[in-house]
Amino acid sequence: MGLQQDTVTWFLGVLFLSTLFLCSAEVHHYEFFVRESNFTKLCNTTTLLVVNDSYPGPEIRVRRGDTVFVNVHNQGNYGFTIHWHGVKQPRNPWFDGPEFITQCPIQPGTNFTYEVILSDEIGTLWWHAHSDWTRGSVQGAFIILPAENETYPFPTPDADQTIILQSWYNGDYKQIIDQALATGIPPRQPDAYAINGNLGDTYGCTNDTIFRMQVDYEKMYLLRIINAAMNEQQFFAITNHTLTVVAQDASYVERFTSDYLLISPGQTMDVLVSANQNVGQYYMATRPFSDASAMPPDNITTGIFQYTNSDGGLNASLITLPARDDTNATNSFISRIRNTNVTQNPPLNVPTGIDRRVFITIATNTVPCNTSQCLLPNRFVASLNNVSFVFPRIDILQAYYNSSTGGVFTEDFPLNPPVFYDFTGNLTGFNTRAELGTRAVVLNYGEAVEIVLQATQLGGGGSHPIHLHGFSFYRVGSGSGNFNKETDPSTYNLVDPPLINTIHVPGKGWAALRFFANNPGVWFMHCHFERHSSWGMDTVFIVRNGTTTETSIRPPPSTMPRCPGT
Repeated sequence: MGLQQDTVTWFLGVLFLSTLFLCSAEVHHYEFFVRESNFTKLCNTTTLLVVNDSYPGPEIRVRRGDTVFVNVHNQGNYGFTIHWHGVKQPRNPWFDGPEFITQCPIQPGTNFTYEVILSDEIGTLWWHAHSDWTRGSVQGAFIILPAENETYPFPTPDADQTIILQSWYNGDYKQIIDQALATGIPPRQPDAYAINGNLGDTYGCTNDTIFRMQVDYEKMYLLRIINAAMNEQQFFAITNHTLTVVAQDASYVERFTSDYLLISPGQTMDVLVSANQNVGQYYMATRPFSDASAMPPDNITTGIFQYTNSDGGLNASLITLPARDDTNATNSFISRIRNTNVTQNPPLNVPTGIDRRVFITIATNTVPCNTSQCLLPNRFVASLNNVSFVFPRIDILQAYYNSSTGGVFTEDFPLNPPVFYDFTGNLTGFNTRAELGTRAVVLNYGEAVEIVLQATQLGGGGSHPIHLHGFSFYRVGSGSGNFNKETDPSTYNLVDPPLINTIHVPGKGWAALRFFANNPGVWFMHCHFERHSSWGMDTVFIVRNGTTTETSIRPPPSTMPRCPGT
């Protein structure tokens, strides 16, 4: 059933893309020079690895269906890779970017050119380093405008503005996680949050800058909001102004209005805002959300939504953001996001006859700490189905493509948790140990796949933003408590589920997603809380080739970075 439905999906997708490509797709070239630069914030100077000496890095701005070549020059002190978050890269996993998954790092003193192939993505995505915690400073927006002669499915805005929400640390991001992994304890919390690299006026350092967005009265603006924070979901609002959500993760959604947004790390949202209030200055503000036992700092970071020819009028008491632990506000906002039936979206085709079901439990765990730097007998790890992912030293894609998988990875990731228990109950005294391994799920081309992600109370509990590379998928359901495979599927939304690439799994709850395995390659799935991914809350989905050249992985480029020791 799934393969028959996939044939329909393929035909509709080809028809949709063919219509787009009747417009002339273009080829763009960018140069990224990645090196250490100094930045002074919180009255402290920090050296960061950044692109083209800027934080955040340069914006890529192209049109739907274009191809982008980015030549990345590593002029820094250690290797890294770059990922094009939310770009599906059809048949092109070689340029997806996650370190030791699809490539080895770009070493200092070398360069590597990525080929980024756009298909049906539209709106706002982003790019970031995908090595250790380097993405904390190596990051930027990836804006995909409508194709030539294509319109927005909403009133055309007068202008657009990218807003990147960030975590700021006084220190080198890679050194922070390296020290935490060596000692076995959690990495420290951020010192502040930032909006487009600005910390605002709430942290007490008079030299800190505040982001200002200049607007004209009665004009309409499209905000392109990216949560690039390391470990923090974020609420966002503009005082006295209503936000209209029009897209998430580069796919249009049914429009709805809200006084605030909830956006998880990795996610993007396109939002309309009208400058229709009294001429003046209004705070935009962001603060974290968490439902875990270990809360992030409850800092509010500010920017200014400033009308032309206005001054004064700022009033911090008017900032109305949900409380840091307001799960009702979070769940209410997410529940309103629905797909929209517009011609600018790919044809809606939710898998119904499922060929492969995967049920994954999410946890933080412990294992014995055996290094000389350990501060405690056990160290923190994280897991999916009790497997804590271990990154190999040769990338998995290369090993899979060359059929030399021995010692690199195995194809036996468990499709169900090894033990069923009360995942969301009181787990005091429950065994928290996890197994270490590099284990993948292998899918046949064209299979209809359902993944149910179950949050547990092992470790700190709480919600998780889970990102799948290589695909956009439908969020068909979510709920509280333990997933019930007999009754919960009856609550699925198969009519207008949002098409996304990063899914919010609620604390003490579950979320379900569906997609067709129609993109051959090796694709990473991981929590977008960086501490969890660093601890092993990751796995890999391998999609086998189909029966034709058009359904098979492209040959590797000759310029792939060499793996250490090869």
